[in-house]
Amino acid sequence: MPIIKVHDKSFDTYLSEEVIQNRIKEMAAEISRDYAGKRPLFIAILNGSFMFAADLFKHLSINAEICFIKLASYKGMKSSGNVVTSIGLEDDLFGKDVVIVEDIVDTGKTLHNFLPKLLHQQPKSLKIASLLHKPEATEYPLQLDYIGFDIPNKFVVGYGLDYDGLGRNLKEIYQLV
Repeated sequence: MPIIKVHDKSFDTYLSEEVIQNRIKEMAAEISRDYAGKRPLFIAILNGSFMFAADLFKHLSINAEICFIKLASYKGMKSSGNVVTSIGLEDDLFGKDVVIVEDIVDTGKTLHNFLPKLLHQQPKSLKIASLLHKPEATEYPLQLDYIGFDIPNKFVVGYGLDYDGLGRNLKEIYQLV
């Protein structure tokens, strides 16, 4: 596959569209088994998880609800260290089974800061589904219940992930060369 340029950086194909879609179908089947007979609420973290959330949701075989919240800690290629809640959560979580949908967990800071706010609402259960996880970068340990791929601590774009606003529309995931 060709090397692509996003802004001033070069990226090489890391995960193909087919590999991504096959793994998402497997994750959806696993989640559907775990939540059989229940009606979980999926909370997708914008902007990065929108493609993953849509594809995951399409492959669920259970009744489920979905909502979106915007949390951000990235500016360019580095985490700013600050987690900003741009769009609030409007659903009441009390007594609900909740699944957070993330595009990528690297340091874990975003979810580390967000989870107490969710747990304060006393959901019946709370699980995390992340398409990508960078174990080497993790500074705030989290229980990730559904992981698409463990990846090296390299910057990635595509399939919802961006580099300064660009690259989200790519069907594959590319890694910084």
